[in-house]
Amino acid sequence: MTIKDSILKALENFEKPVSYQEITKYILENKLYVFEGQTPQATVSALLGDFIRKNDTRVGRLKQNATYYYYLTKKNDFLSTSMDVLIEEKKESKRTKSDFSERDLHILFTSYLKSRGIYAKTILHEESKNSKDDTQKWAHPDVIGVKFAKFKNDTSMKLLKTLEKKDFCEIISYEIKKEINSDYELKKYYFQAVSNSTWANLGYLVAFDINDSLKEEMERLNKSFGIGVIKLKANPFESQILFQSSYKNLDYQTIDKLCHINEKYRKFIEQIEKILGADDKYVNSSLLELEKECDIYYEKDEDILNYCELKNIPTE
Repeated sequence: MTIKDSILKALENFEKPVSYQEITKYILENKLYVFEGQTPQATVSALLGDFIRKNDTRVGRLKQNATYYYYLTKKNDFLSTSMDVLIEEKKESKRTKSDFSERDLHILFTSYLKSRGIYAKTILHEESKNSKDDTQKWAHPDVIGVKFAKFKNDTSMKLLKTLEKKDFCEIISYEIKKEINSDYELKKYYFQAVSNSTWANLGYLVAFDINDSLKEEMERLNKSFGIGVIKLKANPFESQILFQSSYKNLDYQTIDKLCHINEKYRKFIEQIEKILGADDKYVNSSLLELEKECDIYYEKDEDILNYCELKNIPTE
């Protein structure tokens, strides 16, 4: 039995649309297929997606509250009834499970940044001085990052580091949101990102769920104010930069202010300064020190899937 055959066999035994996790569980429990890899859920999810993308008439898909449910199309007779049951089950699930929080997304986002060679650190607003003061509300972003230039030749690196330290690294500001559903939310969050990133070389607004109808307005704001937009995915390595950020010089006065009000921000900037000032033979050890200041991250799909399941983050 192939993996696709086992998926179809599993769907035969359900009298309602089901998630890829339920299908995977049924396949494993009934030993319909032996998975060679360590991420059977990811494999099943990908192949279910293939059924839909290739317009395979045997499998249908429904979406309910950002989650996809699959069924055999030949069982359409139970569909309307089963969807009523499904909606009630989702309501009950919401009563017993807490929705994921904005900060639950941080580890996914820092995993994405790490894959792009960016060192990143979460900066908690409540840890800043005068954090209850509304005038300090948009003082700094959720996450700060730094990316160092890389060249194939060490001589080029040394020359750049000696003559143009400002070009040796980019310091980046990120504002993270769960969702952007309306024009009002877009403008509110976008200008929060504008305010929070005045000090950085680059600034981004990051969201897990973005209403497609807002793309045109995002483009207009991006052209006018230069803040980029990133769509974060549950599999962070599939995240997309929808609009690039415009580069600007660092604002040292604002950096000084943020170093004063937030200790973790200060330590991160301090580590960057150490790397910029380090002799060549100490650069690697300085990078290791910086990494200790950074957020943890995932590299394996299995770890990411388990985390999303634990935090109730939809994976499709």
